[in-house]
Amino acid sequence: MTDRIALINIRFQGRHGVLEVERAQPQPFEVDVELSLDLAPAGISDELRRTVDYRAAFAIVRETIEGPSRQLIESLAETIATRLLSDFSAAGVAEVVVRVRKPNVDLPGPLDAASVEIRRRPEPRA
Repeated sequence: MTDRIALINIRFQGRHGVLEVERAQPQPFEVDVELSLDLAPAGISDELRRTVDYRAAFAIVRETIEGPSRQLIESLAETIATRLLSDFSAAGVAEVVVRVRKPNVDLPGPLDAASVEIRRRPEPRA
């Protein structure tokens, strides 16, 4: 599948991290989401119902990042991917890619961010 909807550098504040100090105050998180699906029906018809409403995808990211604390950004990415696949299965989403970045990481040297990227496909139906 070569068609994709991408939401790049979504930014919200969250309280996630292994250390208590990381969960004490909100800190920035950045998320990229890519949804692979056939966009031809929407492109031809110009109808929102034939694609993924990216406002809904944005809301899933917001709920996850602003929601309950998690220790790992891996858990944030997995939660977002699972919700996207579940909520948009009827739209024919074949794959999601989720990148989560944590810019304010306390490490003993300079870096732009800690980041994870996951790629998930729907579970095969029995």
